[in-house]
Amino acid sequence: MPKYKIIVNPTAGRGAGEQSIPHVKRILNEYDLDFDLVRTERPWHGAELAQEAVAAEYDVVVAVGGDGTANEVLNGLMRAKRVGESASRREGCAMGILCVGRGNDFAYGMGIPADLEGGCRALAQDHRRTVDVGRVIGGLYPQGRYFGNGVGIGFDAVVGFEAVKMTHLTGFPSYIVAVLKTVFLYYKAPLTKIEYDGQTITQPSLMISIMNGQRMGGGFFMAPQGQPNDGLFDLCIAREVSRARIFGLIPHFMRGTQVTQEPVTMGQAQKVIVTAVEGVLPAHADGETLCTEGQRLELELLPSQIEIICLSPEGLE
Repeated sequence: MPKYKIIVNPTAGRGAGEQSIPHVKRILNEYDLDFDLVRTERPWHGAELAQEAVAAEYDVVVAVGGDGTANEVLNGLMRAKRVGESASRREGCAMGILCVGRGNDFAYGMGIPADLEGGCRALAQDHRRTVDVGRVIGGLYPQGRYFGNGVGIGFDAVVGFEAVKMTHLTGFPSYIVAVLKTVFLYYKAPLTKIEYDGQTITQPSLMISIMNGQRMGGGFFMAPQGQPNDGLFDLCIAREVSRARIFGLIPHFMRGTQVTQEPVTMGQAQKVIVTAVEGVLPAHADGETLCTEGQRLELELLPSQIEIICLSPEGLE
């Protein structure tokens, strides 16, 4: 029987992580799963606990939280993979996610249900898919940080920073309010040089999204056709436009139809370098701050790195 390490961020979703624990325990016990549950106590603790779980030969490590918790667990698993703690095992440790966070975009891109019942059912069914993992170097992480869903540079990063500050809203509504705040008060596009797949774009860039998944901000489809196992990033690059034009673009990003809009360039690449020619780069990876005043970010997609537990195709019916 597989052994599951359940890593709960009690502060995720404005305390929803802590509140979910009795519910999670009850459902997993109903499925007769062999699990241990532990709470994170500080930033980056999830990564440490995940790496320790691999050393202790757990079969599955489950992040219970939002995108940040999932990102920490992913980084812990990738660190364990890098140092060879799972080298003696035929297969590495798989990753699961139970969603109790604000956006849950990481889980969405991996095909994991947003509700706890569905997430626990997926763990019990143990259907797995092998997915790619991104790595970004720069900002606060000159040694590199892994990500599963995507990196946002520019406007969407500032939106994320503002959404986190909100105490009266959560989920997608908090991102909508943060968008409005960012449009009116905060954002000036930097002049950027974007190098990818033999191409170079130099322009004032409102937003640069480098995606392994599909969605950011709980409802903005930066890469509607993105697949986390195709070996390529999906790029969504928007040049600087007026405030009025930003408002006109928002519905397109919510529907995933921005490819039809002239200020937007879409593409695919395995490696991307973004440099601030003038100004600075605010950026996040899976919602976690990479930098607020970065100068250069280097990104690479690492193919077929980790197994993710998700609903089987039959379970989606």
